[in-house]
Amino acid sequence: MSPARRCSRTACSRPAVATLTYVYADSTAVLGPLAAYIEPHSYDLCAEHSQRLTAPRGWAVLRLAEPDPGPVRPSSDDLEALANAVREAARRPHDGSDSAVLSRPRTHLRALPDPDA
Repeated sequence: MSPARRCSRTACSRPAVATLTYVYADSTAVLGPLAAYIEPHSYDLCAEHSQRLTAPRGWAVLRLAEPDPGPVRPSSDDLEALANAVREAARRPHDGSDSAVLSRPRTHLRALPDPDA
């Protein structure tokens, strides 16, 4: 839930928790989790308005399930494991057999040796 995004309904200032999109070709209103980006033809709704949503006669309402609330950011364990893998790769002696790596142009990312090692 983003504190900057509010419900699109008039006179409602509650925080948005869901995004409503209309699929006119299928006569369907799709209500799902809050979209990552604000789209011009979608509407952000608060919890109360998303629960009370009704569609026009002849239209269907498709309610998408909330995504599994897993970790949004990598944990410190994940970052440490990645750093350790990069350090280990930098320590391995290069025997010159991997010519594809040598022929690639250098990029801005490089493995640096561990100053404590």
